[in-house]
Amino acid sequence: MRRRSLLLAVPAGLAALAACGDGGSDSSEAGESASPTAPDTSAAPPPKIVDGPLPAITGGVKFGEKPTVAKGSGEPSEDLAVKTVIAGGGKTIAENDFVVAHYLGQVWSTAKVFDNSYDRKAPLAIRLAQGSIIDGWRYGLTGKKAGSRVQMAVPPTWGYGTQGNEQAGIKGTDTLVFVVDVQDTFNAKSSAEGREVAQDDVDLPKVGTNTDGKAPSIEVPDADAPKKLVSRYVLEGDGEEVGADNSVLVQYKGVLWDGGKEFDSTYGRGQLTSFSLQQVVKGWAQGLTGKKVGSRVLIVIPPDLGYGDTPPDGSDIKKDSTLVFSVDILAKL
Repeated sequence: MRRRSLLLAVPAGLAALAACGDGGSDSSEAGESASPTAPDTSAAPPPKIVDGPLPAITGGVKFGEKPTVAKGSGEPSEDLAVKTVIAGGGKTIAENDFVVAHYLGQVWSTAKVFDNSYDRKAPLAIRLAQGSIIDGWRYGLTGKKAGSRVQMAVPPTWGYGTQGNEQAGIKGTDTLVFVVDVQDTFNAKSSAEGREVAQDDVDLPKVGTNTDGKAPSIEVPDADAPKKLVSRYVLEGDGEEVGADNSVLVQYKGVLWDGGKEFDSTYGRGQLTSFSLQQVVKGWAQGLTGKKVGSRVLIVIPPDLGYGDTPPDGSDIKKDSTLVFSVDILAKL
């Protein structure tokens, strides 16, 4: 699946970011294998959810460990089999949320592993929405809590359908077994929630500190734009630092230094976005590297680290524009 988002060599809402699903990131997708993104058609009726049968998890039994799963015994259910193997105590997952999760998928009848994120050391971030992910995940994870390990046996109807997935060696008759470790869940109302950091430089924009899921205000001063990149905490989280080769799940809002006009926002679209820092303009990559998950960051990007004299067609960004962003770093992928 392809998704639209901001700030590649061209910006969000305007150019496709190659990623896995709605909200999937480049580092966490399995483009060469078979991540649980939706097939071309996904219009099956809601499944009946049963508690088995499910094959045994024989190794890697702790949350976050790569599991080993036995071959399916006998015939799988024609319904969607779902079991909470480890119950988490985090937020409850709702349909259309983004989940950040590690997972392993294999074929019921052969125990052939066709994909897993553990070996990539990068969880998947994907939206539980029709057309973004296979229906087995969409129905099987809704109502579960972050911090849970969930096992599912997904028949073709709620998997890849009768067409299967030839690239991954999945036939149209294969029931698929997944073990999913849900690390966290986010939605369009998610915000950074770190401690407030003083914004005492009157020559820099001031960003709102609300954490209610609404877009923060960005007040651009009546001053000359800085010539160098600015990257400062507005809210400082306590999560891991983001590396230059990581992907991130974010909320953001972008305005022009000249006039303060908004030109892009995940809040306006009502949808989070994720991307690799190697896919975005230099100002974003440099501005987010080293910042902590859970933070809101002010980034002011001079033209040479943004779009310079080649702004995206159809955007409100003019040549040699200085760009101002508020970015909430929700997760590192």
